[in-house]
Amino acid sequence: MQEKLVSFSIKNWADDDKPREKLRHKGSFVLSDAELIAILIGSGNRDESAVELSKRILASVGHNLSEMGKLSVNQLMKFKGIGEAKAVTIAAALEVGRRRRMQDTGKITKISGSRDAFELLYPIMGELQHEEFWIVYLNNSNKVIHKSQLSKGGITGTLVDVRLVLKEALELGAVGIILAHNHPSGTLKPSASDKHITEKLKNASEALDIKVLDHLILTRHDYLSFADQGML
Repeated sequence: MQEKLVSFSIKNWADDDKPREKLRHKGSFVLSDAELIAILIGSGNRDESAVELSKRILASVGHNLSEMGKLSVNQLMKFKGIGEAKAVTIAAALEVGRRRRMQDTGKITKISGSRDAFELLYPIMGELQHEEFWIVYLNNSNKVIHKSQLSKGGITGTLVDVRLVLKEALELGAVGIILAHNHPSGTLKPSASDKHITEKLKNASEALDIKVLDHLILTRHDYLSFADQGML
């Protein structure tokens, strides 16, 4: 007798188990990460449900949505049950989430400490796989006037142009600046180059009565503040 195949499509689940029904009746906040992803992909494969498949994908990145957002379409398609359309849907949804976080940084208008600076900059550079150097310009109330990328791809003395930093600070009427760059490697230890650039900008800025308030090194999960560490 031929064994009957079991369908793992969400539409065949009991209503209480359907992520879509759960979201509609109880709100998106009650769903797990796996259930939200299951809504995106709609169905699993012959061996596992959409939620089980989503759990397996999440497990491969340590249950970290930020890490999942770095998976390419081709990497997602390596999971059984994830074709090109599903992979593109997942990638697009996670990118929307990343852009939403970037827009939320607009709510931070005043820097009261290193944590504020970190929350302002993390959505921009915390998850990058290459290095970028940014400057945040502040007025005399420590309110953010402007933030701009100074260099991309690596940090060396030649890539950080002190004159450009100070020119922009003078044009903006800034009295304080915060330096920041990311370490894709995950290490929070400042290099000799990091320290040299900080000292170089600090000395040049003081001549124009502009203060370097901090230098942040960001990784995917944490940050180091030169000011908090007494390194300024």
